[in-house]
Amino acid sequence: MYGWEIVKGLGFTLRHMVDTYVEDIRWLGRGRYGTPQGLASRSSKDARGLFTIQYPEEKLPVPEEFRYIPFLVYEEGPGGQRLDRCTSCGICAKVCPPQCIWIVRTTDPKSGRPVPTPAEFYVDVDTCMNCGLCAEYCPFDAIKMDHDYEMASYNRAQTHVFNKERLSKPLSHYAAIRPGNYAQEEAARAEKEARRAAKI
Repeated sequence: MYGWEIVKGLGFTLRHMVDTYVEDIRWLGRGRYGTPQGLASRSSKDARGLFTIQYPEEKLPVPEEFRYIPFLVYEEGPGGQRLDRCTSCGICAKVCPPQCIWIVRTTDPKSGRPVPTPAEFYVDVDTCMNCGLCAEYCPFDAIKMDHDYEMASYNRAQTHVFNKERLSKPLSHYAAIRPGNYAQEEAARAEKEARRAAKI
């Protein structure tokens, strides 16, 4: 009984090893594994055999829904003016499970009233659990999850607390890393604007 199970296990291992060389021969002549699409298909669940990439020279493309740390979206206005979507409402900080987001609201120096833009915005990326709740609950689509996962450094205290400047990225960055989501959001926004215009 045990002898047959061992033979079956060794046969599985041998087949897996042979499949590795067969796949390597199949992909021969297309560079190491060809394009980023080739790397993705070679590492998919449908690929056969073992698969190793030479990181960091080769990197697997991340899926569109991959999420790492949040970033703030801003739109580019006329004359290169930066228009922050964030209104410093604080919903992202309230729903954050590890409480790694801090926001300081801008106040009008004359009246002392709050201005709908953050004066300071911080995210402690060491504490962030990359859950995406901040992006999900933001009513203004001002905070999104990034694909940048290479953030190692020797000084966590100074480099892993991101400020507003470091977190801010243009809308074009979001459109580039998540084209499907961006297209859906823009279609929904255009539909909402059309409905609002029809009511007027």
